[in-house]
Amino acid sequence: MPALLLRQISCLLALCWCCAAAAQPVSFGLFGDTPYNRVEREQLPAMLAAMGRDNLAFAVHAGDIKSGSSLCSDEVFLDMLGVFHAAPLPLVYVLGDNEWTDCHRANNGPYDPLERLARLREIFFTGDDALGARPLRLERQSGDPAYAIYRENVRWEQGPALFVGLNLPGSENNYHGTRAGSGPVPEFIERSKANQAWLAQSFALARSRQLTGVLIVVQGNPDFEAARAGQPKPGYRDFIAQLRRETEAFAGQVVLVHGDTHKHQINQPLFDEAGQKVLGNFTRVEVYGSPFTGWVRGTVDARDPRVFSFEPRPWRAEPPASGY
Repeated sequence: MPALLLRQISCLLALCWCCAAAAQPVSFGLFGDTPYNRVEREQLPAMLAAMGRDNLAFAVHAGDIKSGSSLCSDEVFLDMLGVFHAAPLPLVYVLGDNEWTDCHRANNGPYDPLERLARLREIFFTGDDALGARPLRLERQSGDPAYAIYRENVRWEQGPALFVGLNLPGSENNYHGTRAGSGPVPEFIERSKANQAWLAQSFALARSRQLTGVLIVVQGNPDFEAARAGQPKPGYRDFIAQLRRETEAFAGQVVLVHGDTHKHQINQPLFDEAGQKVLGNFTRVEVYGSPFTGWVRGTVDARDPRVFSFEPRPWRAEPPASGY
């Protein structure tokens, strides 16, 4: 058989394999706003182990690895790094407000929030793989020299969907910094530019690859209800406006996953600019939050008209692993 024909057959087989792989459902875990106390910290390895037994491709922690009234110390960060690294599946971590924007509180140290943000980037976002015992290659925004410090902004492709992580925390996205009523502070302005660029590039990438879904994970609840009432929170106003534009221009399904307000919910709260028509291709998933612990099992399936489906998994305490 001629060598050229062999190469053509090999390429065709590889293409068929990739198409078949993309058509297979992919399941994943979503959780956040935990651990807030000793019991939740003791239970976290067992919950991660349960995710590992559930045939998930990866898990995402949507921010807040400590309570808002506990220390923002390196010891706390490194302890959680160890927990995440020991997870039996790839784990993507998205930053929350409790681990940086709120660290100026007296009972948190106090620390300089910007110093804590820099330290989190050093500890959790080295290399180009997710945390956890199994590898998952991520694309980081820091690969663009214009946004070199934003290592926490990531994306990766699984099945027919693009997954995106953004540093968009609670406490109104650090809009006011440490002084209520001030703002927008320079950190918020610069990070918002990076977030806007990353989100726009991600939707463009999804369209160019003809993907049918985009799932975005942030920590802060952007308060869609206030935005629809004409009173958007300043820290999330531009994000919601961009999310609306991108969703309206995207032929597939869009999901926003967040934590922050500790109320597990799955609904469709995004309306058109006039606030009259719900955007039917947008879904919001809020993860469980302390003291209500659990995770959400998500599935992305190219054969499903909705592309994404979600199943809540409330957590029932198990005996902590021996040795802890």
